[in-house]
Amino acid sequence: MSGSEFPPTRVAGRGRGWYRGDCHVHSVHSDGRLTPEQLAAGARAAGLDFLATTEHNTSEAHGVWNRHIGDDLLVILGEEVTTRTGHWLALGIHPGQVVDWRYGLRDERVGRCLDEVHRAGGLCVAAHPHAPYASGTFMYPYQGFDAVEVWNGLWSSDEPWNADNEAALAEWGRGLAADVHRGRWRPAMGNSDTHLEDRIGIPHTVVLAEDLSVDAILAGIRAGRSWIAESAAVELSLTVSAGGRSAGIGERLKAGDAPAEVRVDVRGVPSGTVSFHTERGRAHHASLPASGPGTVEWRTDAAASAFVRVEVRRPDGRMAALGNPVVLT
Repeated sequence: MSGSEFPPTRVAGRGRGWYRGDCHVHSVHSDGRLTPEQLAAGARAAGLDFLATTEHNTSEAHGVWNRHIGDDLLVILGEEVTTRTGHWLALGIHPGQVVDWRYGLRDERVGRCLDEVHRAGGLCVAAHPHAPYASGTFMYPYQGFDAVEVWNGLWSSDEPWNADNEAALAEWGRGLAADVHRGRWRPAMGNSDTHLEDRIGIPHTVVLAEDLSVDAILAGIRAGRSWIAESAAVELSLTVSAGGRSAGIGERLKAGDAPAEVRVDVRGVPSGTVSFHTERGRAHHASLPASGPGTVEWRTDAAASAFVRVEVRRPDGRMAALGNPVVLT
């Protein structure tokens, strides 16, 4: 298979901006029902800019995407590494690369496989940590992984949020404070885990990247410059300002003793609830107007909040959007 058969690693003409993408999808090349052509069409219909091909334990689909993506869709080569005691996503691996999956927690082999992906310049993402089936529940420690898929759409039936996602978010949230204190926190991701029609992009990750390229998207995910959206109809912006400086999602703000003004703007979640979370848990919440677009502001400081992250929920409690933190120092 020649290199020209693999998808390009950059979409030309796209500069710095927020890009929407789904980094966990399956086609007929593993256990999905859709062809890559159908997935590409679904990604465009869902308003996505990129997706990752993540078939179970195979790179068979790597060489078929080039004919379907056109000049408006970035495809990241990957694999869902389906081990006996948990699944994980290898994103940004080499064309044709297959990461070994034939082991479990007691074999102590996962670390070598993570290193293999990192040497290729890729990312390792713990997938659906609380999936309710044999081998799907993630039993490895998060150490060595670059991100955690706290929102997975596969087991959500007709709803994009369920109790398994709630458990994954709570687990990630509990560990965030200690990780921020140690100086290296692990970002959250959301993906559809699409196997069927009409599921792609529900949910997806919105990434701030320097351009629409594999390297830039992975760098944005790695740094946590990202938030998770239920669909492209949902928009979220979080800014924290202090002492004449400001920072957004995934960034660090040197606030010192100055008060920190937190502002979030939301669209697409009428009558929803915005909540701010710190190392002390949920610190503040407010309602959005029934008309849809709304702004919520809150004040804190670095002494009270080592970080601030936001969740946006619908009136029935289902998640509509959630963000990675802004770190305060």
